[in-house]
Amino acid sequence: WAVLAGGAILFGPTIAFVQAPLQVGANQALLHFWDQATLQEHVLLFGIPVLLFTGLVQEGLKLVPALVYMKRKQPISNRDAIILGAVAGAGFGIFEAVWVLNTVFASGFTWATVQLQGWEALLPFWERFSAVGFHIGATALAIYGWNKGKGWQFYLLVALLHIVLDYSAVLFVAQVMTVVHLEIYCSVLAAAVLIPALWLRWRRPRQEPGIENTSSESVEM
Repeated sequence: WAVLAGGAILFGPTIAFVQAPLQVGANQALLHFWDQATLQEHVLLFGIPVLLFTGLVQEGLKLVPALVYMKRKQPISNRDAIILGAVAGAGFGIFEAVWVLNTVFASGFTWATVQLQGWEALLPFWERFSAVGFHIGATALAIYGWNKGKGWQFYLLVALLHIVLDYSAVLFVAQVMTVVHLEIYCSVLAAAVLIPALWLRWRRPRQEPGIENTSSESVEM
């Protein structure tokens, strides 16, 4: 529960005090060399620098609760490391979903909206479902890699996948994708991290001396 709460608590500070200032700085740096019209005309290119901070910052800070737990409880099995990462990612993703969907309801969303717009009115909820799944799978893989001694490699991998995920917003703004295409894109990327994480969690493990057979009561769900 502490790891879950830690993931949720980190969402606000991550966005407000780290990610947002870096993104504003990146945008101002771009405006120093090009005007706003040029940036908008080439949004597919100039959208990338801003997104770099999203993936690197979020995927980095999501690791903190699980890494703190691991430092206190080592050694733990790789399977338990996956659970820890999944819990930290879930805390972050669920809090983000509540924040985003709160704006949906604040804009006047009701059942009448669904009756008027049809199934497309429910797409924001599916988007958040996919996003939570991505956060869970990505952090699970990153913590698994950290426990295997390959933390930076796995961190950079999931950060890159996060950047690719967020690039869908740029593609939508550039009218390369429709909203339906965007949701399919996000769902595929969520599956791309969730499926390997689940496979690593449930596959028949090879023996890890003194670790894999230890009790995992403290982190089992």
